[in-house]
Amino acid sequence: MKIFLIGFMGSGKTTVGRLLAVQLGIDFVDTDRFIEMQQGMTIAEIFAKHGEAVFREMERKMLLDLKKYGSAVVATGGGMPCYNDNMSIMLANGKVAYLKTSPQELAQRLSLSNNERPLIKGKTENEMLHYITKQLSEREPTYNRAHITVITDNFSIEEIVSSFEICL
Repeated sequence: MKIFLIGFMGSGKTTVGRLLAVQLGIDFVDTDRFIEMQQGMTIAEIFAKHGEAVFREMERKMLLDLKKYGSAVVATGGGMPCYNDNMSIMLANGKVAYLKTSPQELAQRLSLSNNERPLIKGKTENEMLHYITKQLSEREPTYNRAHITVITDNFSIEEIVSSFEICL
């Protein structure tokens, strides 16, 4: 079985995914890290050199390649479900869990790492909050197609992971 974790950047997909995979005794795959290793560049470098459209196609190809893979928890990039037919592919090939986080919480978390993320690089916390709110309003209809929604605000990583026991 595959469990796809979706949600906005900073929602905790990688952190939750690692712990969930350990608890379930299955592999963990972070799509962004996999693409970085495959391309020999960071996501920021891929965006700068090739642009977002090329990166989104890399994500789609990786998602199709994952169909051959066994059981795993898969942390997706924040935009991955919203492009091409990616969300339909995930829904058909495993359980999809949306890690739902408020814009305010996301802005606070992302303010600590905004220079590492190409879509928010250099933004102030207020600019980030505006960007996040706008992006979430566009992405949420896709995110809401997930099989499971897990609220992350005000919960520890362990509490979030334990909520999966009820859902799976």
